[in-house]
Amino acid sequence: MFAFLIVQLGIVQILHGEAAQKEIERTEDTTTANPVPRGKMYDRYGRLLVDNKPLYSITYTPPKNVQPSEKLDLAEKLAQYIDKNTDKVTEWDKKDYWVMQNREEAYSRLTPEEQELSSKEQYYAVIEKVTDEDIKEINENKQVLEILAIKRELDQAPALTPHIIKNQNISEKEYAVVAEHLSELPGINVSTDWEREKVYGETFANFIGGISDHGDGIPREKVDYYLSRQYSRNDRVGESFLEEEYETVLKGQKELIEHVTDQSGKLIDSEVVREGKQGKSLKLTVDIELQEKVDKIIREEMKKIIDKYPRNKYLKDGLVVMSDPKTGEILAISGQRYDHEKHEFTDQSYRVVYDAHRPGSAVKGATVLAGYDSGVINIGSSFYDAPIKISQTPEKSSYITLGHVNDLEAIAKSSNVYMFYVALRMGGDYTNYRYAQNVPSKVKDSDKTLLELRNYFKQFGLGVETGVDLPYEATGYKGDSPNPGLLMDYAIGQYDTFTALQLNQYVSTIANGGYRIQPHLVKGIYNSSSDNGLNSLYKSIEPKVLNQIEMDEKYINRVQEGFRRVFQHPNGTADHVFNSKSYNPAGKTGTAQNEIYAPNAKGEIEKVADVENLTLVGYAPYDDPEVAFSVIVPNVGLESGDGINLQIGSRILDAYFDLKEERQKNGISINNEQENNEND
Repeated sequence: MFAFLIVQLGIVQILHGEAAQKEIERTEDTTTANPVPRGKMYDRYGRLLVDNKPLYSITYTPPKNVQPSEKLDLAEKLAQYIDKNTDKVTEWDKKDYWVMQNREEAYSRLTPEEQELSSKEQYYAVIEKVTDEDIKEINENKQVLEILAIKRELDQAPALTPHIIKNQNISEKEYAVVAEHLSELPGINVSTDWEREKVYGETFANFIGGISDHGDGIPREKVDYYLSRQYSRNDRVGESFLEEEYETVLKGQKELIEHVTDQSGKLIDSEVVREGKQGKSLKLTVDIELQEKVDKIIREEMKKIIDKYPRNKYLKDGLVVMSDPKTGEILAISGQRYDHEKHEFTDQSYRVVYDAHRPGSAVKGATVLAGYDSGVINIGSSFYDAPIKISQTPEKSSYITLGHVNDLEAIAKSSNVYMFYVALRMGGDYTNYRYAQNVPSKVKDSDKTLLELRNYFKQFGLGVETGVDLPYEATGYKGDSPNPGLLMDYAIGQYDTFTALQLNQYVSTIANGGYRIQPHLVKGIYNSSSDNGLNSLYKSIEPKVLNQIEMDEKYINRVQEGFRRVFQHPNGTADHVFNSKSYNPAGKTGTAQNEIYAPNAKGEIEKVADVENLTLVGYAPYDDPEVAFSVIVPNVGLESGDGINLQIGSRILDAYFDLKEERQKNGISINNEQENNEND
């Protein structure tokens, strides 16, 4: 029995002793999550827009309970092998380093009262006593500053979680040298990280958006939101536009690793418990080839006006949205800004959803429809277009006296006076109107009439959110003065302001027969991409109807005919540009008066210029619309616009139908992804 027990004890000690001791010392299992490459983005024809560019990366995975002195020692060693940008090194970092190097002298500065404080409070008191003279040598020593920059990154690394120390501009030599010395750099590793690469440069880059920088992690204002969704503080997340809106789709499934530590916090073992998976990819609604052409057209047409009228310094922006009016899919969305001092353009397409402008006569379709539905006019109703004046308001008129006009002629010729009568009749009995008369006693309160008219406009998306799949969009400015004169201004688009995206939704609603459809930039979500393009479909984004216009279909048909006459009838305001087009277009022009104000030498705000906003909305073909568009060119000089809105509208429609014809010849269809990928 003794012999047997001795043999068994020997087996336990010799063969299984080490494993048994580890099991005894095991104290805690900790799971960490390693990030994976984000999902890619493609245009509607499967062309790659956003990729993941691999980068060399140096990371630090700290054990538990690592001491500041250990991190400083590691930073000093690592600084021998890599260069590190020192821009983020703070005064606090420098003072902290000086205290660590001169601890005895630093703490000798404490007063007897301060020596009674807690260790933490003593430390803060010591830091406060470090002078500029103390850290002067640190400021002048580049090598020390690099050590501090590295230590700063080491300090930010959560226990047992890889944290990027450097992945920008790492040379092959740095990567190789660090890899060679890993044995003397505890916690340091070399790996591959990813950087977002926008394949088409500036084109559509605004709406792709951005992600947080390396080392910055989750934005402070959203920490709670992301931590509650199992993110780590140092995770890079989408910060704007599509990267932010579809963050949870693009981020992918992290790799989970379980770490086992002993009583001292030393790592005993690690095991992958879940493989990582790249984020899902987005197939966008945008046609990147059309987008490039639209960007170029806006710049070319703006440059013509800028070169011809160099004194007009207020013309800066050209805004365009093109969409499918039946589905809400955005085909192209562009905003180009001109810098008069640098004489160059920049892509600022976000202004399409953020900047609101007076639209002018482009909204008259909504005014006429409000008149029909409220019963103040009928199909064929006519008024005499001549200057109109109500007591205590300025005279108002159309651009010329048009005489008798019916509803179709009012749209085609863009009669302001016709719209004035619609608004005034919605407010009361104006059948016996006389020039300069007082407001009749039967008239409703102007604020109620304005509210009623606004409610009609909202049905088309004017003055409300369009619902586009972006984190934020503007809804425009609402004036707060409801007097009769401003009520008439509202009816012709001279009061409230709207975005180019709102105007696009408005004209799309008219084009498709009265359905306000949510615009969207993502067509489908696909499983993790391979090198060969899109993978299998995970989720399709279907058209969403936000509301249907609550009025008789014949009224919408009547306004559609009015829009057709604007573009194709001899009396139409855009007939001279669009009447020869083979794709049968329809739409509405707009001109809105605007004023530019700026501070004078005394700091007082004064008007410095009278300008115009030139707008255009439309769609084609008239009888079966497949593309709708909106154009806004704000702050064009008076009489110096040269129909830039019409020229842009004409050229972008030409571009759309030319591309369509070319693709039909080549057999390319957005519904045949495999064929598209092969063609690409």
